Amino acid sequence: MSGTFHEWDASGLAQGFHRGDCSAEANVEAAFARIELLDGELGAFAVLERERALSLARAVDRERAQGITPGPLAGVPVALKSNMCWEGVLAHCGSKILEGYRPPYSATFVERLIAAGAIPVGMTNMDEFAMGSSGENSAFGIARNPWDTRRTPGGSSSGSAAAVAAGMVPLALGSDTGGSVRQPAAFCGIAGFKPTYGRVSRYGLVAFGSSLDQVSPFARSVRDLELVTHVISGVDERDSTTAQLPALDPDPADGNLRGLRIGIPRQYFPAELAPDVRSVLDAAKAQWTALGAQLVDVDLPHTEHAIPTYYVVATAEASSNLARYEGIRYGLRVPGDGSLQGMFAATRAAGFGPEVQRRILLGTYVLSSGYYDAWYNRALKVRRLLRMEFDRAFEQVDLIIGPTAPTAAFKIGEKSSDPIAMYLSDVMTAPVSLAGLPGLSIPAGFVAGEDGQAPLLPIGMQIIGPALADARVLRAGRIFEAATGHHLRRPPLAAAARGGS
Repeated sequence: MSGTFHEWDASGLAQGFHRGDCSAEANVEAAFARIELLDGELGAFAVLERERALSLARAVDRERAQGITPGPLAGVPVALKSNMCWEGVLAHCGSKILEGYRPPYSATFVERLIAAGAIPVGMTNMDEFAMGSSGENSAFGIARNPWDTRRTPGGSSSGSAAAVAAGMVPLALGSDTGGSVRQPAAFCGIAGFKPTYGRVSRYGLVAFGSSLDQVSPFARSVRDLELVTHVISGVDERDSTTAQLPALDPDPADGNLRGLRIGIPRQYFPAELAPDVRSVLDAAKAQWTALGAQLVDVDLPHTEHAIPTYYVVATAEASSNLARYEGIRYGLRVPGDGSLQGMFAATRAAGFGPEVQRRILLGTYVLSSGYYDAWYNRALKVRRLLRMEFDRAFEQVDLIIGPTAPTAAFKIGEKSSDPIAMYLSDVMTAPVSLAGLPGLSIPAGFVAGEDGQAPLLPIGMQIIGPALADARVLRAGRIFEAATGHHLRRPPLAAAARGGS
């Protein structure tokens, strides 16, 4: 087995490090070599921290040389999304309004990664303030999909997904508000996991929708997701929304899924679902049955209201959270007409992109005194109904499955002029976020592009569990993954770069 990280998954790399097969410094050098080779085409990274990463790697190597037991992620390069705080490192959130901002502290989840021996190598590209489904809304360039660079890697955690899919790093963190990790994972043919809301501290994550945002990892195998989720989860006294539970321990059971009841909501398989996506999911259902699971029809009738509900709740929270960017305390300042209000208006007009401005305006509108009850308060009621529907469904079944997204990755520019069509990319993921449930996206198969020819495009399957059933969701995904091997396929670009398939 080669000693370069991009031919191992993260758990394999950590095991190799513990055996003495490789050094942390060599792993980091390999990561930067891979980034240099591929990132000019993909635009996955916004900021690279080579010297800082090498310094951390050498510290890990010194500790091992001194006989100190390595952490569970020792020697593993990892990427962070640009809305995450790593002390002294640029965290611009894909926005001109925070260009040059360097946080004075590190997020809890970043501290936990480093304490476990992981080595952050840089910050990834993203839709501005995590608002987008395609990676096209960054103020610092478009991110591209390694499977077909004409296509989006999804969003908003576009750069993190592309970096893992291309083998630049074995692990990356993103943030998932309405599907911003699960949808990119589906488009890029990798695994992405949104934990139950509260399982991972949000301290140090720049807020978009505070009741929805969840730090969420990407990897190329579910086993690696289990490992990193164990590291970053657990109570944090600096975040009052964390669940009063210890770090998540994986369910070690392998083998079949005999007796597991899998819910199939008819609302997740509508007539409008792309036929090739339906075909892939039908094959996945047969695989679940072969593994011993029982398929059960369930009903989630308010699913059709999830997107409008999400875009009321999320924009309302965004309007409140982004009010702090006014040109005084952070980032950009534009004088305007010289008055205080003029400075506010000029700074926001210059600093925020069109999508962020659109969502702030929507959020301000639904929170205004004349419309609060008609829009925001009603959306909260529908959100509660969605959660109650999931609760009832989970009285009948152990897990629910469906497509992660209604289509394969679409072409860059294809939906950028139609915000509604773009928002519908999250139609399968937003209900899970509104209910605060754990959701895992893993590759379920592949389809041809619209011309019926290569390159093949991955299709993601979402596995949803009851609140706090994170280990159950991950175990089921790991067993399905092992039985199918879809996660072993690599994008042509990444395979060519390493001289193999």
